[in-house]
Amino acid sequence: MTSKIIRTGLAAILTSALLAPIPVVYAASDGGSSNQVTCKRKMVWDKKKKKCVKVKKSSGLDDDNLYEAARDLAYHQRYEEAIDVLKLAANPNDPRILNYMGYSTRKLGRVEEGLTYYQAALKADPDYTLVMEYMGEAFLQLGKVDKAREQLAEIEKRCGVGCREYTMLDKAITAHQSN
Repeated sequence: MTSKIIRTGLAAILTSALLAPIPVVYAASDGGSSNQVTCKRKMVWDKKKKKCVKVKKSSGLDDDNLYEAARDLAYHQRYEEAIDVLKLAANPNDPRILNYMGYSTRKLGRVEEGLTYYQAALKADPDYTLVMEYMGEAFLQLGKVDKAREQLAEIEKRCGVGCREYTMLDKAITAHQSN
């Protein structure tokens, strides 16, 4: 009887551990770092409430929180969810929001649509080198190496050959050409 109680208790503990939000720490590709919690589908981490909340207009998440949640979803290849979160932004013209709309749509295979978001993000912030790097990757997906090199040159003008975005796009161009 005691072993049955122990097995039942252990099963309950393991089940709750598997269903709990999982903390994930990694370096974000926009130069920042992320210390987000991976929530279940249709939920995002609310850093003010310090818990997972349902994604909806009435959740009260500000654009910074929505951006971070969408970025993390995109990095976990949950692109449709990232787009749904980004659509809730109060300022859809925020270059960060536009950038991750572009990133997520591009990763879903809608490269031309992604480029329109990147162009809008650069119109809002002409010096946003991460957008240029992602735009260069989009051009590579379309086989437009010359356009990717143009983005590489623009990145170099803004932050030199040693910055992360330059290095990332340079490697992507080199890899593309060796295929």
